[in-house]
Amino acid sequence: MVRPAVIAPLVCVLAAGAAVISFARGSWLGLIWLPPTALTSNMAWYYVRRLRSKAPSTGGGGCADGGSCGACTRRART
Repeated sequence: MVRPAVIAPLVCVLAAGAAVISFARGSWLGLIWLPPTALTSNMAWYYVRRLRSKAPSTGGGGCADGGSCGACTRRART
């Protein structure tokens, strides 16, 4: 089974392409492709942000959890 994080950008590009081709041919049916483009674009950005937030931070000073506990920042201020 393919992950939604991979499918969302693909569907977004295909729906945007279908809308552009439809509009280029002079048909207003391209409006049908705009909501799927918007939805899958939002899904793609959601998965990108979720991936970035779970990635370990570089330069965390050796923290095992990437400094999310706040101990590193408390130590730096004092």
